[in-house]
Amino acid sequence: MKTEVSTMLVFIIKLVLGITFIYASWHKIEDPAGFARIIYGYGIFPGASINLMAMTLPFIELVAGFSLIMGVYPRSALLIINALLAGFILVIGFNLLRGHQFDCGCFSIPSQGHAASNIFLLVRDVFLLGFGMVAWRFIRAS
Repeated sequence: MKTEVSTMLVFIIKLVLGITFIYASWHKIEDPAGFARIIYGYGIFPGASINLMAMTLPFIELVAGFSLIMGVYPRSALLIINALLAGFILVIGFNLLRGHQFDCGCFSIPSQGHAASNIFLLVRDVFLLGFGMVAWRFIRAS
């Protein structure tokens, strides 16, 4: 049974996740070559897949973010966002475990240095995934 509090909580979570993913996609769409360099810097993905990932991932983030906010297939959008967050957690965690320094490219493509601590990135994504899982519980299939 949905309560007033859970309805407001889900609305806030959808707004936060949607805006986060829309904002995160913007610079990647503007500079796919810079984003491809960041993906390459993770040192995980095969070279042949990097350009394809750099060109498609930002649009997936953008569409999922707008879809979640606008309520167009919100469960599907949330599934995509949660899957992306889980993937980001795995990639960031793997690089942290192996001691690899990297720039996540989450919200900007800096010309030098790292925008945020890699541990902070992992914690932030875990919290966002937790919020996404809470919202998943309350959003009904469309």
